Amino acid sequence: MTRRLLQAMAGAAQGGAETFFVRLAAGLQRSGETQLALIRRHAERARQLRAAGVEVAEAAFGGVFDRATRRTFQRTIAEWRPTHVLTWMSRATQLCPQGNFVHLARLGGYYDLKYYRRCDHLVANTRSIAAYAVERGWPPDKVHYLPNFVPDLHGAAPLARAALDTPEDAPLALALGRLHPNKGFDLLLEALAATRDVHLWLAGEGPQRGLLERRAAELGLAGRVRFLGWRDDVAALLASADLLVSSSRHEPLGNVVIEAWSAGVPVVATASDGPAALIEPEETGLVVPIAAAPLAEAIERLVRDGCLRSRLAEAGRRAFAAQFTEAAVVAAYRGLLDKVAA
Repeated sequence: MTRRLLQAMAGAAQGGAETFFVRLAAGLQRSGETQLALIRRHAERARQLRAAGVEVAEAAFGGVFDRATRRTFQRTIAEWRPTHVLTWMSRATQLCPQGNFVHLARLGGYYDLKYYRRCDHLVANTRSIAAYAVERGWPPDKVHYLPNFVPDLHGAAPLARAALDTPEDAPLALALGRLHPNKGFDLLLEALAATRDVHLWLAGEGPQRGLLERRAAELGLAGRVRFLGWRDDVAALLASADLLVSSSRHEPLGNVVIEAWSAGVPVVATASDGPAALIEPEETGLVVPIAAAPLAEAIERLVRDGCLRSRLAEAGRRAFAAQFTEAAVVAAYRGLLDKVAA
């Protein structure tokens, strides 16, 4: 019987999980999978999926009491007859009906597992999240670690720094992510203020933007920080930067670390769960405590030591090539789908 994979995502407008959902669906489509994506109504996400050849259905995904989405989900499964359903995060998992298919749910964080009781298997994108599920009673043979992948971003053309009012000869750090307290961008601004002349491009949007802009002004950083909003040119941003900084207080994975490795850009990261698990300290990046002072010291060390930057960048590229390419991760997902069907 031909495998038919339905993926369901009730995602936000932007976010790391949402980006990887599209990326994985497109990669599986290129590998020859037959699949349907059931998503919360989102014109751009639907356009991207269809451009990759993925069939798309849409629903409101309004919440646990959203009966219309439950009916849409049930009707879609009845008509499309998947052999496997992969739900992303809690809402889509809760709303998924039971049926004659293997139900896998992807965990991208330390979610409340009461919403996953009816699943057959869990897919965790870090080893620590997989361990979390096992510690809470899931059988080890039902929990699977499969990492994210990122495109190969190496070799992109850099942006003209002048276009973002940044001196050509200034050390330039890049940070990417939602402007949320978990990302620790307030710590990054404090660290930046303790450096001599490092500039920062901060790409992202979120509820803390106004607060962070005011804090940058208070620290005297108005001339050294550029708030870029959401960007689609991550490869060009990375090609323009001397280093990437991940300053998160809480970070289950740290996708930006893998993106920097892909682009051949050295990384400084705070020791939140994901980056601390990914990075081999002093080999594939610098890892520091979650505080402004050690973060500043590591940034200064990296911008002043070109040999260290080169060594970390080369090791990061090797780590990316070994574990986090599309070919490797898509093959692992297809292998898991084969395994759970058997």
